[in-house]
Amino acid sequence: MSNPATDAASKPYFVHESSYVDEPSQIGEGTAIWHFCHILGQTQIGKQCKIGQNVVIGPRVAIGNGVKIQNNVSIYPGVTLEDDVFCGPSMVFTNVFNPRSAIVRNSDEHFKKTLVKQGASIGANATIVCGVTIGRYAFVGAGSVVTRDVPDYALVYGNPARQHGWACYCGESLKNSKEPITCPTCQRQYQHTNNGLIAVETV
Repeated sequence: MSNPATDAASKPYFVHESSYVDEPSQIGEGTAIWHFCHILGQTQIGKQCKIGQNVVIGPRVAIGNGVKIQNNVSIYPGVTLEDDVFCGPSMVFTNVFNPRSAIVRNSDEHFKKTLVKQGASIGANATIVCGVTIGRYAFVGAGSVVTRDVPDYALVYGNPARQHGWACYCGESLKNSKEPITCPTCQRQYQHTNNGLIAVETV
């Protein structure tokens, strides 16, 4: 275990002196890891990520570029975050579907895979039950319990989380149903597919 803050001048990223990074780990340029965090070994964190206070990541976790992880989040083996994912304060990932204290389930074969795709946002205090995929630019409302896959650009909330609409790339709710669906704020347009929405290329 090492504390990269002791030789921070030689690092292209920032680690607060109260946090620890276990080797081997890879941390991208411009990433900031703030107070009381622990990055466990064999973890990969991309460029320009922001890791808030009291975050635990790993071991064997992959995180993309531009990811923002707010305070009090733990990211366990089996969880993958693609580029530009947002994890709100105190949201929860799980990685074992049927945990028992007396039964050891601590190898990768016991961990269900959870994938959070590019640009998705997960609100504060949400719980993501292991084994699901959250689609590109999907939006999970605060306090939700996600028990099944979330389509691209879907807006979901509740316990269990259900879809209540669509969310734009910019985060605004998409209310109109005619295609192409147009964001009232940024004017981006979308069409329906089998996996959710897809952005319409505009000239």
